Amino acid sequence: MRIVLVHPNYHSGGAEIAGNWPPAWVAYLAGHLRTAGYSDIHFIDAMTNHIDDDELRRMLGQLKPDVIGTTAITPSIYVAEQVLKIAQEECPSAVRVLGGVHATFMYKQVLSEAPWIDVIVRGEGEEIFQNLIRSIDAGDWPNNRKKIKGLAFREGEKIVATQAASTVKNLDAIDPDWSLLEWSKYIYVPLGVRVAIPNLARGCPFTCSFCSQWKFWRDYRIREPKKVVDEIECLVDDHGVGFFILADEEPTINRKKFVQFCEELIERGLPDRIKWGINTRVTDIMRDKELLPLYRRAGLVHVSLGTEAAAQLKLDQFNKETKVEENREAIRLLREADIFTEAQFIVGLDNETPETLEETFQMAWDWQPDLANWSMYTPWPFTPLFQELRDKVEVFDFSKYNFVTPIMAPEAMDRATLLDRVMHNYRRFYMRKALFYYPWRGTGFRRRYLLGCLKAFLKAGFARTFYDLGKANYWGPQSKKKVDFHFDHSRQIAEAQTADWEAAADRVARAAERRKAIRAQGKDRAKERAAVMACGGGEQQLTESAPKVAGG
Repeated sequence: MRIVLVHPNYHSGGAEIAGNWPPAWVAYLAGHLRTAGYSDIHFIDAMTNHIDDDELRRMLGQLKPDVIGTTAITPSIYVAEQVLKIAQEECPSAVRVLGGVHATFMYKQVLSEAPWIDVIVRGEGEEIFQNLIRSIDAGDWPNNRKKIKGLAFREGEKIVATQAASTVKNLDAIDPDWSLLEWSKYIYVPLGVRVAIPNLARGCPFTCSFCSQWKFWRDYRIREPKKVVDEIECLVDDHGVGFFILADEEPTINRKKFVQFCEELIERGLPDRIKWGINTRVTDIMRDKELLPLYRRAGLVHVSLGTEAAAQLKLDQFNKETKVEENREAIRLLREADIFTEAQFIVGLDNETPETLEETFQMAWDWQPDLANWSMYTPWPFTPLFQELRDKVEVFDFSKYNFVTPIMAPEAMDRATLLDRVMHNYRRFYMRKALFYYPWRGTGFRRRYLLGCLKAFLKAGFARTFYDLGKANYWGPQSKKKVDFHFDHSRQIAEAQTADWEAAADRVARAAERRKAIRAQGKDRAKERAAVMACGGGEQQLTESAPKVAGG
């Protein structure tokens, strides 16, 4: 059986400015398929290689696959749907499969707008996709598709979802196949070395209202640190990787395992050969302040902190469970440990104003992280915050849900002004850093890394790819009136998806009413007990008298 995996050709001016990122999903899916005996697996990285529809059509026709699989985050969903549309036209007998976070939660939307998709994998893909491939290989597809957990598909006009599959309990059983990737293409611009994105753990115990990852991965699971270091050593030895970023939402949650991971890297001498970065929470940095020198010795050089907002009100709205004053302290601790810090701010909600944007700039400059990033709030349609703000969301063109396009329209300014104010923050922050900090602060690796980061920003800026500025026709404050985000307003939420949301909202409302009623009953019973006690009764008397009342 021949299986072709395609990474869709979607680009935005966000994380790409730091380099081309290897699609880790391919390695993990393919590796798990190989353990089941499937070896005829091919990969087309349409994104990294900028493969257009005609070239993709030619490549699929040449490969003649039995199964074609692709994935999508929210902004790449239309391109992923187009991949499978081309597959339908060029390889009509092949089974067309879509996975990823967007399709997992929005399968009714996707199957409504792209009925040519044969099946959606909902949730973690390794085990579900392997079961699907086995069914196709055995000739059971599509007759027995309802027996496979974690799928969604069309049955005539009806959209069917099978029972949800459990999460992968033994992550160490997944042996990723990194050999499918063209490693010469995946370069981390700040250091000019090959980059990888392995993972130590999956899941997150926190429930930030703007995030979907805790819903997708569901429960938190962590791999054996030695197994992860084996994988990293393979990436270094076999593929020449010189930098990696852990894909985890928060790899430091399990401090014991994270320390073991660092110690294993040090024991094998890997910090001399590879450096790495993570995303994590401010609270973990403060908790681990005594361990930060160990993390640095293990090769950790870059920490991206989810500071998110400069105002406590926003942190509370995001359900971050952190305090503003903790952000400054975490950045100071990292700086003292010689670890580069990147402060992340979310901007562009409906209550954003020029004053709040200025506040984030002043706070960022006061905290003095090495890097700062202002991301436009992107209302993932499957997050709690989206449901809260849903009546204020006007744009359902998911291709623009990319952290760089202002989806929300703040009450105090239009979208073009919002973009201009955010660019004003970037210009001031990095101009000051370039003139007074990066060339003069530190020597050796620190200086080289910071100048490399500046190079990445400048390269994207001159190419007009940063923040999709070229596509939006933004050239500075003077161009605000000409800014056009090219929203496709014909895109709307499908009826099936809306009905699903409303049903879910009804379930939540009913559950809230039940909890309220139970609390009210509890209070009434407490009042009854208090009344009996006040009349000279006791607990024993209350118990003994109850049957008499009932039998009255």
